[in-house]
Amino acid sequence: METRKEESIFHRTAVVCVLAMLCCALWGSAFACVKKSYQVFSVEAGDTASQILLAGCRFLLAGILVILFASIQQRKFLPPKKSAGKYIFILSMFQTVGQYVFFYIALAHMSGVKSTIMDGMNSFIAILIAVYIFHQEQMTRNKVIGCILGFAGLVLVSLDGSTITWDFHLMGEGMILISALSSSTSTALIHRFTQKEDPVMLSGYQFMLGGVIMIIMGLAAGGHLHMNVWWGAPLLFYMACISSVAYTLWGVLLKHNPGSRISIFGFTTQIFGVFISAVVLSEFNKLQPIMLMALFLVCAGIYVVNKESDN
Repeated sequence: METRKEESIFHRTAVVCVLAMLCCALWGSAFACVKKSYQVFSVEAGDTASQILLAGCRFLLAGILVILFASIQQRKFLPPKKSAGKYIFILSMFQTVGQYVFFYIALAHMSGVKSTIMDGMNSFIAILIAVYIFHQEQMTRNKVIGCILGFAGLVLVSLDGSTITWDFHLMGEGMILISALSSSTSTALIHRFTQKEDPVMLSGYQFMLGGVIMIIMGLAAGGHLHMNVWWGAPLLFYMACISSVAYTLWGVLLKHNPGSRISIFGFTTQIFGVFISAVVLSEFNKLQPIMLMALFLVCAGIYVVNKESDN
């Protein structure tokens, strides 16, 4: 098994770096797109039901796009394999429904700065889960150093002059922690499940199932959407492409690499988010010198973990 992974193009450091950074850049662009989509679809900041409904539409469309493109590439319809049914359901519960439902609930009860820091713990938690719960790899000094450097960079990105209180509330900090645990667990699950099933097939159908569940939840809770500009549809399409491309590539990378090697790149998502938001939302005041130090720390953490993987 290890020989096959070493020979795969998806195990090469250059390929891993380019594709993982592309995934994180796409996810980073989602911050600005989600903010825009709330304006376009008349979703209020505290309207959690409509936010979940909108997210469900996004992920359902993402799943359809993944299966459509995969079917065109293979010149035949890509059906869900019966043997993968339980994997699709489990992934949809952790990667899509669990992660995003709890995240949206948390955002309604805590500051954006604090939620950014806590949500950024995904990368660190994913490594801990892979090592101590799923026993997929060993904890090493380099992984600890890499996580510390990456998290330090994330904190610098989030500390833009705002104040942070360290109190803990179930509906705020508790929900964001559950979201982070759900996302991190999905990373380990993807690494395990893709050893047996096609990562593209798993990605597409778990998105579709998760999207349908979130749409039902949003509608049941009274959520509603109203598109007030013509470019709402293209925006929703792009948001679906973010999920379909990024998560599918992420799944392929996890199939061929240890979870820690890929998860460490997740620290760059918030950095990409700040830069892209500055351009899209005209928030240039966020581009401060401290960003360069944050970028250096994150890159150093990624280098340390990947240097170990190459040895």
